[in-house]
Amino acid sequence: MRLGFGKGNGVDPTGVLNAIASAVVVSTRDGKIRFVNQATEQLFNASAAVLCRSNLKDFIPGDSPVFSLINQAIDEATLVADHNLLIESPKIGKHTVNLTVGAMPDDPDCAVLTFEPRSIAQKIDNQLLSRSSARSVSAMAAILAHEIKNPLSGIRGAAQLLEQTSNEDDRVLTRLICDEADRIVNLVDRMEIFSDKPLERGAVNIHTVLEHVRRLAENGFGKHLTFEEIYDPSLPPVFGNRDQLIQVFLNLLKNAGEAIDHDTGHIVISTRYQHGIRLAVAGGDARVHLPLVVSVRDNGPGIAPDMRESLFDPFVTTKSTGSGLGLALVAKIINDHGGVIEVKDAPGGGAEFQIMLPIYNRTLAEDIGAGNVMKNKEETV
Repeated sequence: MRLGFGKGNGVDPTGVLNAIASAVVVSTRDGKIRFVNQATEQLFNASAAVLCRSNLKDFIPGDSPVFSLINQAIDEATLVADHNLLIESPKIGKHTVNLTVGAMPDDPDCAVLTFEPRSIAQKIDNQLLSRSSARSVSAMAAILAHEIKNPLSGIRGAAQLLEQTSNEDDRVLTRLICDEADRIVNLVDRMEIFSDKPLERGAVNIHTVLEHVRRLAENGFGKHLTFEEIYDPSLPPVFGNRDQLIQVFLNLLKNAGEAIDHDTGHIVISTRYQHGIRLAVAGGDARVHLPLVVSVRDNGPGIAPDMRESLFDPFVTTKSTGSGLGLALVAKIINDHGGVIEVKDAPGGGAEFQIMLPIYNRTLAEDIGAGNVMKNKEETV
């Protein structure tokens, strides 16, 4: 089948299509697959050889709108599209995609289907939103530190002076003033950890970090829980900061522990390697893949759908006594690492947090290190 490129110009059409991130399928009207690119192999979880001997209906239910779009595109010799289309079957699982179907001028019985998985776009959107939220908190922390802590110190000092000459009834009020001033200062101090300081990173064994966090949990807030570890021992080092990664996973385990039942609480920590999305890394101009995935899954009640969009925003919490800064800090640290964090329903119930991180690369580390040095010089000037 000719795919629209002339051989004389030296361009290999298969190579071009394999370079596209979206899944491209050439199908006949009745669903017989004539061509697929590499992204289709990943989406359909099958090799090109298998797919080209198959029918689309082997992977997508026959009553799916996909087939009506194929017929419409061929009948009208035009381009049709459907956004946020759900395709689901036991073979490929569940995917929400943007689908474009176009008729092939050279073959009136064929159409070209382009599947763009929505998850990729959503991860990028979430990445940008989390970074924006983190920057907002950073700016707020700087303002609070400079404009609020000093006046509060004066208020607290004046209340202590008044307490020395007050009767017992008035001392109750002066102590209340001191306690509230201390509480606000404590909140400001907690927010100062959001400040934009250069992040020192290197090669970190993620399993050493996770095992350390699990031991802390088992000997503290997670004594009543059971932990399960599913690790890929062949994973390369993470390009990260060990202390901050410990803080990330300690926060996630603590949140999971508070959400699940004391008697039946179960947390699964897993790692795996996959070809991740390509994003810019904080601190430099480089763009890297995020192939290292760490998951923290619990068997609790899960997270309400209306909370997910704002879950990593500052001051958003489902706890009656929570400040809403824990997950915002987690999102900031992951974004500072150039990574992505997302939350979804865990199989069988509960919530699952997935973190995608870059692996260590000496060249990338040197480039980012040089960028941080230049940033420090600019700030000094």
